[in-house]
Amino acid sequence: MNDATLIKPQGDHRNLICYRKAELIYDITYHFANLAFVRGDRTVDQMIQAARSGKQNIVEGNADAETSIEMGIKLINVAKASLKELLTDYEDYLRVNGYEQWSDGSDKFIAMRKLGVEGSSQSILDIAKSRPLDTVANMAIILLKQEDYLLHKLLTSLSEQFLEDGGFKEKMHRMRVERRAK
Repeated sequence: MNDATLIKPQGDHRNLICYRKAELIYDITYHFANLAFVRGDRTVDQMIQAARSGKQNIVEGNADAETSIEMGIKLINVAKASLKELLTDYEDYLRVNGYEQWSDGSDKFIAMRKLGVEGSSQSILDIAKSRPLDTVANMAIILLKQEDYLLHKLLTSLSEQFLEDGGFKEKMHRMRVERRAK
């Protein structure tokens, strides 16, 4: 082990698929919440803040993982939890307004799931801005389910990295011992 491995760069968060999807979810949520609810309704701020928290905690978790994988795991999990809260808000919107939530096997669900994987963020946002609010809510639900899967995979990867490398203090101690032994 050498000094270069003490701090392991995590790379630019913008290159993470989960970050780009979280940014899209934020943009859609900002658009949706400001149209779906009356000005002053706390739901607007709650939904936008949950979407922002998801996105921003990915940024912070990625940065913190350079020195503390443990902190990176915690922050990515906060992002995951915030987006779960947002998912429930979208489901609540559909339920209380008497709208249908697309079932997993429906044609609309399958088409949106495919678009969520293959489509560009800008094209998905453009589509969302041109559709009725119940469609936008369903689109967001599918994107949030995809995001949940991506964050689960990232947490699994970070957990493996932690088990392999240990925490920052462990690495510092190992490196100090190795250096003294030379």
